[in-house]
Amino acid sequence: MTIDAHHHVWDLSVRDQDWITGPELQPLRRNFTVEDLEPEARAAGVTGTVLVQTVTVAEETPEFLALADTHELVVGVVGWTDLTHPGIADELARLRELPGGSYLKGIRHQVQGEPDPEWLLRRDVHRGLTALADAGLVYDLIVRPHQLPAAVKAAQAHPHLTFVLDHLGKPPIASGTLDPWATAVRSLAALPHTFCKLSGMVTEADPASWTVDDLRPYADTVLDAFGPDRLMFGSDWPVCTPAATYGEVLDATTRLITPADRTAVFETTATRVYGL
Repeated sequence: MTIDAHHHVWDLSVRDQDWITGPELQPLRRNFTVEDLEPEARAAGVTGTVLVQTVTVAEETPEFLALADTHELVVGVVGWTDLTHPGIADELARLRELPGGSYLKGIRHQVQGEPDPEWLLRRDVHRGLTALADAGLVYDLIVRPHQLPAAVKAAQAHPHLTFVLDHLGKPPIASGTLDPWATAVRSLAALPHTFCKLSGMVTEADPASWTVDDLRPYADTVLDAFGPDRLMFGSDWPVCTPAATYGEVLDATTRLITPADRTAVFETTATRVYGL
């Protein structure tokens, strides 16, 4: 059994993905559906996936829940809702009553796009994170390295909320630089209610020439910091596709993890954290 804890889908006829800009991302400017993913995932031995938000649009989460309700492959959804809204607790309850609402496992906000590096420490965000904890949901962190210190403080302030760091916190793999990212990620990992996805590495490396050895120092850092029982695999499909196929991402991640650690990274951590 293999769980892919992080992938996306989108339909450009429903709404634009305005983050897809520049020539290097042009291969992503088309529709990607669960039906497209399914044969690749099955061929790679993946038995369940977590579908993760892509845009800051409230309508996307109900759509994703409906997809989970009708596709056996999708076993969990990390959606989006406005963490800063005073009525967030009611909104979370409403989402859970929708078709597929039982598949809602967590919430994510595109913190990486916020100009304020301490957005996570705002009072209204604090209230929203408290509501997530009260609802028993997970919070996925999508941040860049300079935002990791605020993520650490937010996690310290919410010991009853499970935090999952997406894409290792986007380390500068292409440059080969480890610090200050590595120091900050170790500070986050020191908190026992934090977890990390081995995902998004190939897009932070040189997409045209990356090797497994380029990824290894970063994978080793989070493996040492979090341990295998707090790490989970994510393909980041289809965002990974300009740099690697689905199978290549899974193969690279497998080569980065010792056989003894693979059950945790590819199955049990995601199953436990997201309640799959």
